Amino acid sequence: MNEHDTERIAGLLEADGMTEASSMDDADVVVLNTCCIRENADNKLYGQLGNLKQMKADRPDMQIAVAGCLAQKDRDLIREKAGHVDVVFGTHNVHRAAELLQVARAEGPIVEILEATARDDAEAFPSALPARRDSDHAAWVTIQIGCDNSCAFCIVPAVRGPEMSRSFDELVAEVAELARDGITEVTLLGQNVNSYGRDLAIAARQAGDDVRLRPMFAELLRAVGAVDGIRRVRYTSPHPKDMKGDVALAMAETDAVCEHLHLPLQSGSDRVLSLMHRGYTAERYLRVLAEARATIPDLAVTTDIIVGFPGETEDDFERTLEVAAEAQFDSAYTFVFSPRPGTEAADMVDDFVDPAAVVNRYERLRVVIERSARAKHHARIGRRERAVVEGVSKRDAAMTTARTRQNKLVHFAGGEGLKPGSYVDVDVTEASMNYLLGELVDVVATPRRRRRIPVVAS
Repeated sequence: MNEHDTERIAGLLEADGMTEASSMDDADVVVLNTCCIRENADNKLYGQLGNLKQMKADRPDMQIAVAGCLAQKDRDLIREKAGHVDVVFGTHNVHRAAELLQVARAEGPIVEILEATARDDAEAFPSALPARRDSDHAAWVTIQIGCDNSCAFCIVPAVRGPEMSRSFDELVAEVAELARDGITEVTLLGQNVNSYGRDLAIAARQAGDDVRLRPMFAELLRAVGAVDGIRRVRYTSPHPKDMKGDVALAMAETDAVCEHLHLPLQSGSDRVLSLMHRGYTAERYLRVLAEARATIPDLAVTTDIIVGFPGETEDDFERTLEVAAEAQFDSAYTFVFSPRPGTEAADMVDDFVDPAAVVNRYERLRVVIERSARAKHHARIGRRERAVVEGVSKRDAAMTTARTRQNKLVHFAGGEGLKPGSYVDVDVTEASMNYLLGELVDVVATPRRRRRIPVVAS
């Protein structure tokens, strides 16, 4: 979501007549778009603002803006710690980025934080704004903003507000327009995509319409996957408590939807899951996972796991190891618990886990995750993978990097001249824990692009 907001901010600035600077030294405007999920982001922000202070002193006309979740949460602290910042704006007024910079030029530093997004303010949805994408073949599409869950560790509901879904027809029309521009892969974004449309149904019922109060995500997957020109559909992230069979069936029956499911576990202990307010047990999680794998052939599954949540005992952690081993994840994002001010978990200070124990647990979990990741990757040796080219490998200029439908990186030689967005067939010959190696067999399709040029009114 943060990356998507960044694309929109860049698109708004381009539409306002700006072009991308080659470095901060050359920039007239520097925007730091922030995320506050992890404490490390706070440290990075204030460190970067410290670095920019001298630059601002040397070039007073340069503007600095801080946007995103940390801006939403720390509006006053940012102004206190970094008086050289010109604009502070939050998650609900991304669409005002260019305007706020203009106001600051004329009137001085400004802080504008909206507490919520109005349902009828279509511009407030990031996907309704112009974008400057780093990729010409793939795009993010925001299907909902906010979250109605109350996970004890998560700050998102506080900074992004309650759940709000975009119109079904509007989303399908946007994807169709993206396809006409040459986009072949879309990723549907939401804090809890499974619940997409439930709020729309509630609003319709309140308006007097006779509709069922249910999510519409499965139907959206099918509709987006049927758009002419769209070869791949991904989404992130679903919530295990809301993952129903209709979504798995839609994934299995819609050719464009990729065989990859990111299903956050967070903990394998029922006691800790209850403390987290996750709304499911480990048994239910594994049942949902088994049903998804039974429905969707060749499904890759990734997850998120938090180590050291307040009150986690050694026995609780052993349950997490057991569930992770049984789940056989393709990979996992593993995190050491980070207390975020404003969340319930941040107040559980008396139950914080000893840091040395957390480090030990983190390493033991890493071993389990890496074991299943290696096994999953090695099982793909000898298979032919359809992959989309991302570009030259960052580590070896002689290799080309592509991504499979299962969201795995595959590197191969002989791809000179292949443009990002090309679809290729690759035979997998080797595998490591984090990527595959292969041989190029065929170029299936080359990218078709139609680039829009921002028009500035005069």
